[in-house]
Amino acid sequence: MNKVTVIGAGFAGVEAARQLSRAGIRVTLCEMKPQKFSPAHSSPNFAELVCSNSFKALRTASAAGELKAEMEMLGSLCVSCAKATAVPAGGALAVDRDDFSALVTKTVEEDPLIDIVRGEVTEIPADGVVIIAAGPLASDALSNEIEKICPGRLSFYDAAAPIVSAQSLDMSCAFKQSRYDRGGEDDYINCPMNKEEYEAFYEALVGAESAETHSFDKRKGVYEGCMPIEVMALRGQDTIRFGPMKPVGLRDPRTGHRPWAVLQLRKENSAGTMYNLVGFQTNILRGSDNRRGRLYGVRRLGNTRRHQRRAVYKRKRPIRHARGHRHGGARTLYQRRERDGFSAHGRKLRNTSAPRRAYPLEAGAL
Repeated sequence: MNKVTVIGAGFAGVEAARQLSRAGIRVTLCEMKPQKFSPAHSSPNFAELVCSNSFKALRTASAAGELKAEMEMLGSLCVSCAKATAVPAGGALAVDRDDFSALVTKTVEEDPLIDIVRGEVTEIPADGVVIIAAGPLASDALSNEIEKICPGRLSFYDAAAPIVSAQSLDMSCAFKQSRYDRGGEDDYINCPMNKEEYEAFYEALVGAESAETHSFDKRKGVYEGCMPIEVMALRGQDTIRFGPMKPVGLRDPRTGHRPWAVLQLRKENSAGTMYNLVGFQTNILRGSDNRRGRLYGVRRLGNTRRHQRRAVYKRKRPIRHARGHRHGGARTLYQRRERDGFSAHGRKLRNTSAPRRAYPLEAGAL
């Protein structure tokens, strides 16, 4: 094997290129950015993170931690760059996403055995070994070529990770602590809620207006590993309290007790000027964010930005599910079940005829 072509410089593409280079094989790495961007990308750098900045747990007793440990032993480019650009995240590995992508790009560009070609690939090379690592948001031209070989298309599950300014946080109703005291004391900011506050928050959340799903994001079902918070909430009132808002391993210093629920914020950048809402990827519209923001101690959500939602481009046709079907978002399913008086799990709901209401609280109510 004298030369390999890798199409796409995301996580899979740069890892493949780097491993081949380490084995002494020359690589041509093709990336269409910055000449052309997918609907979810905005940075010209490689391995761009478009949702969470977390690589999950570091402890090897977990599957995610064991995987990273094994990848590091094998010389993973992404894991080494992640550790070099890490931000405090308790027992997890989280990165400054801009620094991370910049370091990956610099490392690949400086590799003498990797030749980088910037521009859209419209045809799959007929000669030599080719690795296609373009992902579900490959350009239309390349997607058509892939479909000739592998019928059907992948799905892209889009949800924005809310990011807030550190100056917008009301620390009079929050406290700093890592879950189970893993990591530093100030790795996470915790916004505690009692039962009454949580129930008001829940009603505001499930009653908030969601953005219409974009053409490139039409699919059946949801991706369980990165589910929009409002979709998860529709599975039951306590679902998110046992999920991203679980209070275990935390103690509110004001009460000395574990809160009923907790919203956690984690540093988004190394400077600590921005924080993201952990596990709160969402499709809720900005106006609804302002109502919810008052519930968890964010004074000015005007500073909120939806990561990578600066521009949305329409594709000529939606990306289809792997089976080739076209569908609307999964939320319709839950709404239809609730309309009929049942939860997503088939349990009978109480007072299903009553209209949903939002209960905004004033800033600092927590």
